[in-house]
Amino acid sequence: AMSTMYVPEPVMSVSVRPAKTTMQGNFGKGLAKFTKEDPTLRVRVDDDTKETILSGMGELHLEVYIERMNREYNVECVTGEPKVNYKETIGAKLAFDWTHKKQTGGAGQYARVMGHVEPLSEEEIKENDGEVNAFTNLCVGTNIPSEYYSSCEKGTKDAMAEGGLVGAGVERVRVVLVDGAAHEVDSSDMAFRTCMAYAVRDAMKKANPKVLEPVMAVEIDAPSEFQGQVVAAVNRRLGVIQSSDVNDDGSGIKVIAEVPLANMFGYATELRSQTQGKGEFTMEYLKHVQVIQNVQQQLIKKYKEDREAETKAA
Repeated sequence: AMSTMYVPEPVMSVSVRPAKTTMQGNFGKGLAKFTKEDPTLRVRVDDDTKETILSGMGELHLEVYIERMNREYNVECVTGEPKVNYKETIGAKLAFDWTHKKQTGGAGQYARVMGHVEPLSEEEIKENDGEVNAFTNLCVGTNIPSEYYSSCEKGTKDAMAEGGLVGAGVERVRVVLVDGAAHEVDSSDMAFRTCMAYAVRDAMKKANPKVLEPVMAVEIDAPSEFQGQVVAAVNRRLGVIQSSDVNDDGSGIKVIAEVPLANMFGYATELRSQTQGKGEFTMEYLKHVQVIQNVQQQLIKKYKEDREAETKAA
């Protein structure tokens, strides 16, 4: 019997899109053909950013296919740096009291909600079956009629879908609803949902908000004569070295480190050139942690600029 071919996991990814939307058909055909003839080339659409992500065995590998797309299918590709999926959270407890009022002809909209937002600990998330956010309803009496409770919870979820700093999903936040007010004519599910979303968004902006970034567990194997360069490169990428061991006969080293994903771009090429092509590494997702303050400022600034550019284009 023939043995099955070993296909390694891709080590590098880049976002691609056709330069013109008219090329979309050929772009799809090209990707289908390339992935069929080369099992080490993978294509997926990112759930969060909706970009087409091309993954392969290195920068050169991906460049070849982007060039072939141009030559064989007449599709000019625009490639980006792969985007990192950030998250957002808050660092403090903050009360809110928000009124949503809209008066148009006929029935208006009216809702008022009071409560607070607070950080949710890792332990609480574990107890809550891994739900990254929590909604707690402590309303007593009928100031908010009970049929609007589910709308308040939906409004909370709306607010969590996109944070105010970099538009990333929000996690590790508990929203507590304590009280509110309704109007017998103008209150509705929509009014309470909208009111709650605005209240929570506004509170989170003021509750010491933070951006969280994915940190990868990186494992590097290389000949031991390159130990100095390998360790220096990890430090330069703001990685934290967990262990650095020499194997039994002293010929090779294994370095295990935790490195922010955003700092890993271009690492495959750097490691190869540092170790005469003998070094290799693997990385997998570990956790999301808070970014350092100056990085947070840069990310917020870039997000604002991108939003402004989108608005102008539209």
